[in-house]
Amino acid sequence: PVEDTKKAEQYRTAFWSHMKTGMPENTLKEGSDGSGGYLVPDTYDKKLVKALTEKNFMRPIGNVIPTTHDLKIPLAYSTGTADWIQEGKPMTFMDAEFGQVKISAYKLGATVLASDELLEDAEIDLEEYVHSSMVETLGEREEEAFLVGDGKGKPTGIIYQAEVGTETEESGIISMDDAMDLTYSVKGPYRKNAVFVMSEEAYLSLRKCKHLNGRPAWSSNLTDKEPETLFGFPVYVSKYLPDLTPGNTPILFGDFSYFWIGERGKRNMKRLSERFADRGMIGFVMSQRVDAKLVLPEAVKTLKVREA
Repeated sequence: PVEDTKKAEQYRTAFWSHMKTGMPENTLKEGSDGSGGYLVPDTYDKKLVKALTEKNFMRPIGNVIPTTHDLKIPLAYSTGTADWIQEGKPMTFMDAEFGQVKISAYKLGATVLASDELLEDAEIDLEEYVHSSMVETLGEREEEAFLVGDGKGKPTGIIYQAEVGTETEESGIISMDDAMDLTYSVKGPYRKNAVFVMSEEAYLSLRKCKHLNGRPAWSSNLTDKEPETLFGFPVYVSKYLPDLTPGNTPILFGDFSYFWIGERGKRNMKRLSERFADRGMIGFVMSQRVDAKLVLPEAVKTLKVREA
């Protein structure tokens, strides 16, 4: 509706005017968090989400869901079975194992400083300055937590949630056979939309694998745009996954649509007018609340490096 569009534009104008000058406006009241911060305008939030999706590959391969409260999701760790029933004979039932995961919300924040002179410059595009300064940092911190987070004030990494699918044949070494074994440790239905996520060292090691005639075992075109493919499955590489030290899990494989990323509301931004005043600077803090859980453990498996 025209009225909603007009209202949204008024909020956007007031928001960035406040961030640049520090002068509060009544229009911002509805977006106030009560502690000096404000919800970013809708259009800007969508721009931030799009950029985060580009910076953190776990978002596009996972399943991002909006949340307004903690979600408690019941899980079945074992599924039912089917069998032929003889006429007049009773059906047999198996015991099922059930559990529960909770998607909560952890606060992630990024800070950027701007000089008084920069903000006084009429030509400065504060929206773009904040966007370019914060998005990469937020995206990297998300990726790290979603993969290897310790769960202390941040999400628990998926390497601690996924089941071990297989171990390498040798200690400290990874082979193409190991990667193939990992793919078949995941049930067929989950292989249809499966991807590899691996550490830089695991990726490099597999890239160096060669046939007996010296030809590379992994023959996909390195000049193609990412993601590359291995055995026909997309490959994503992260600097945050562990190396090939025995006991580590440097590769994951499976259907990451069962990796749910809970996003609690929109991003919030606060102007810090006093904290850096003695340095002639103004601080801006962008924060968001997220969590992530693998809601079906058998959908994603890890490759563990065999210990000696």
